[in-house]
Amino acid sequence: MRVLGIGQGADLGDLYLRLAALGHEVRVHLADPDAGDVFDGMLEKRADWRAELPWVREDPKGLVVFESTGWGSEQDVLRKDGVRVIGGSALGDRLEHDRAYGQNVLSDLGLPTARSHEVEGFEAAIAFVSRDPARYVLKFSGSGFASTRSYVGVLDDAKDLLAVLRLQQRRWRHAETPRLVLMDHLSGVEVGVGAFFDGERFLGPPNLDWEHKRFFPGDLGELTGEMGTVVTYRGADKLFHHTLGRVAPLLRDSRYVGYINLNLIVNDEGAWPLEFTCRVGYPGFAILSALYDEAWDVTLERMVGKVDGPMKTHDGYAVGVVLTVPPFPYVDGYERLSKGMAIYLTGDMTPEDRAALHFSEVRLDGDQLVTAGQIGSIMVVTGRGETVKAARELALARARKVVLPNVRYRTDIGAKLEAEDRATLVRLGWMS
Repeated sequence: MRVLGIGQGADLGDLYLRLAALGHEVRVHLADPDAGDVFDGMLEKRADWRAELPWVREDPKGLVVFESTGWGSEQDVLRKDGVRVIGGSALGDRLEHDRAYGQNVLSDLGLPTARSHEVEGFEAAIAFVSRDPARYVLKFSGSGFASTRSYVGVLDDAKDLLAVLRLQQRRWRHAETPRLVLMDHLSGVEVGVGAFFDGERFLGPPNLDWEHKRFFPGDLGELTGEMGTVVTYRGADKLFHHTLGRVAPLLRDSRYVGYINLNLIVNDEGAWPLEFTCRVGYPGFAILSALYDEAWDVTLERMVGKVDGPMKTHDGYAVGVVLTVPPFPYVDGYERLSKGMAIYLTGDMTPEDRAALHFSEVRLDGDQLVTAGQIGSIMVVTGRGETVKAARELALARARKVVLPNVRYRTDIGAKLEAEDRATLVRLGWMS
C-alpha cells in the first residue's frame, strides 16, 4: 500500500515508520519549515504533496493521511475524486476551530452546554470580564495557537484572568485580531470519548481517555499540548451513545473519515461537552495503539475499506508518558538548550520495550538518534495493564530505559483517576 502523509510537523511520523516497517511505501509532506528536520534519515519526504497524488493513484489501495486540521476542504474534494483519504472533512475543521459553532451543534443535538461567549480582541474580552466577573476558561478560536495561551480561571472575581488577558495583549505581535472564547468554568471529572468514523458509521468499540495537560505532577504548571494520557476501550458505550454518538448524522453528511474525540466535564448535573478534536492526534494515536490487537495498516483499511466487524482491542488500560526536554512547552531557547542532543537506549531494553517507544521530534545524525523539531516533545512511552497502576508502572519502567540529558516527564499519569475520578464516574452511572 502506498501512503502519503500530510501534516505540519509529522505528528504521525511514528505511525509512518511502523507502516514502512510493515512493507508499505510511505512518503511524507511537512508544511511547517521549522519542523523540516523532523525524521530526517528516517522517512522519505516530499516538498509538494499535490505532486505526489498520481503516485498514490497508481496503487488501487493507495491512501492519503491528513494528520492536521485545516485541509478539510481539500479532503472533501479528493474523496469526491475517488482518492482514499483519512483525516477529517471541512465540517471537522469547523467543529474543532470554530468553538462557538461546535457548542451550537452540540446544543442543537440536545446536549447541555456551558455558557460560552466569543469576543473579538483583548479589549472586548477585558471589558466583558470586567462587567461580569466570574471563573472562566479562556481559549483562542482558530488553529495555530499554543496551548500555553489558554487559561483556566481560579478566582471568582476574575482578577487572575484579567491579568492574563492584559499580559497577552501587551505581547500580541500578530496583525490579525484574535477571537477569544470565554466559557463558564465547570467542575467535575474531565474525560474524553472518541472513535473512528468511516464516512458512514462509527467503528466500534469507542474509547475513553483521561488527558494530563499540565506540565508538572499534581496538575501544576503550564497547560501543555499533553504530558500523558490514560485510555481504555472498555466501558465507553453509555457515555459515547449519550454524547459523541449523536454527531454521526452530521459526520455522515460531510463524508468525514478519521478519528474524532469529544472532551467532556461530567458531574452530578450531566455530561457537558467542551470541545472537539477532529484528527488522529499525537500522542493519542500511539497510546490508543497500545490497546490494539491488530496492526495499524488493518485499522486504516477499516476506515476506507469498510471492513466488517469491530476493531480488535485488548482489555484493560494503556498509559502514555510524554518525554520532553527544555524549554518545552515553549519554543524560545530550544535551539540553544536541547536541539541535537543524543538519545540513547539502555542495554536491557527488550523488543517489547522498544515497540512501546513512539518517536516525535527526532532525526538521525548518521546512525545516532538525536532531538529535532522546534519545541522538545521527543517521544511518548506506553504501557498496557489490567489496571491503571500496572500500565503506568510499565510505561515508567520503559521511560527509565531512555537516556536523554535533562529529560522531564510526569510520573503520576492516571493517579487521580485511580484515587477518585473513576469512582465518581461509577457513582454517576457512566462506568461500571
